[in-house]
Amino acid sequence: MKLGIVGLPNVGKSTLFNAITKAGADSANYPFCTIEPNVGVVSVPDERLGKLRVIYNSERTVPTTIEFVDIAGLVRGASRGEGLGNKFLSHIREVDAVVHVVRCFEDENITHVDGDIDPIRDIETINLELIFADLDSLEKRIIRTQKMVKTGEKRYKEELALLEKIKIGLENNIPIRNMEFDKDERVIVKDLFLLTSKPVIYAANISEEDIGKDYKNIPMAKKLVDFASKEDSEVLVICSKIEEEIAQLDADERNMFLKELGLEESGLDRLIKACYRLLGLISFLTVGPTEVRAWTIVEGTKAPQAAGKIHTDFEKGFIRAETIAYDELIKLGSYNAAKENGLVRSEGKDYTVKDGDVILFRFNV
Repeated sequence: MKLGIVGLPNVGKSTLFNAITKAGADSANYPFCTIEPNVGVVSVPDERLGKLRVIYNSERTVPTTIEFVDIAGLVRGASRGEGLGNKFLSHIREVDAVVHVVRCFEDENITHVDGDIDPIRDIETINLELIFADLDSLEKRIIRTQKMVKTGEKRYKEELALLEKIKIGLENNIPIRNMEFDKDERVIVKDLFLLTSKPVIYAANISEEDIGKDYKNIPMAKKLVDFASKEDSEVLVICSKIEEEIAQLDADERNMFLKELGLEESGLDRLIKACYRLLGLISFLTVGPTEVRAWTIVEGTKAPQAAGKIHTDFEKGFIRAETIAYDELIKLGSYNAAKENGLVRSEGKDYTVKDGDVILFRFNV
């Protein structure tokens, strides 16, 4: 999974990136500090791995990972090449989802490209530039499709109708992710690789003084949440600066610090969970004396395709999946005990893998 961290210059993008990846990306206070995207790979926290390692006395745990990309700040006119616009836009095309960092704090020492702080205006600035870029791409696709319609094939006529529908929506400032499509249309839309089709999570970057407050008592954050609710998007309220400090601590210190701040978990943990929900992802687990490992799949994946995440041979020669729910395995304390109690199931090709399934794949190539 690749997530792009985007936003206007100086809203806290790179500070958040530093916090969640500990990669030390430059976060100085001037526009376009980030030119080439910084990339960091982070492990997905999963306490289930440690507990399974104890049961199986495994040599190591291998968590699944997420790739974060810190993309250059966008300014008004980016779709026409202003600032680093074209680079910014090309980098967004490569990610699965967007974490849109929005500044929700005042600080006279940190400049804002528009002079003052307004979360909704900032969001609309970026949305508008992405819409302009999508309209440009769409116009080119429409011209190509119009030529193909002359072949008389029905699919090109249907595609043209869909493209025109999308164009009307964009011209009314509606991002593609907020438009309604049927199942067949969604397949075509996905292949268009348009920017506003990317799912979005908003990160409301608040001040240190506002940590622990209900978002309703932080005027700018509340404004952002109200805006996001209209498009059914999730808002993660964080303080990038504090998250960066938390990232420097060891596990025990981190837990103490979070408790002092009145937080149950770090911004990274909350962000990862939110991104999993956004993209409809789950994890299944494999175990053994060598390693305990987590694998990320899309919710609804069948057993053979889940096996293919481990190795293509597993999918090609799939026979069955010996499966037990994580909670049941932990409750009984061992695989043998679970098997004796009839809790290890033998599932076939039509089985839909569930989050937390501990699976042993049987295959023959």
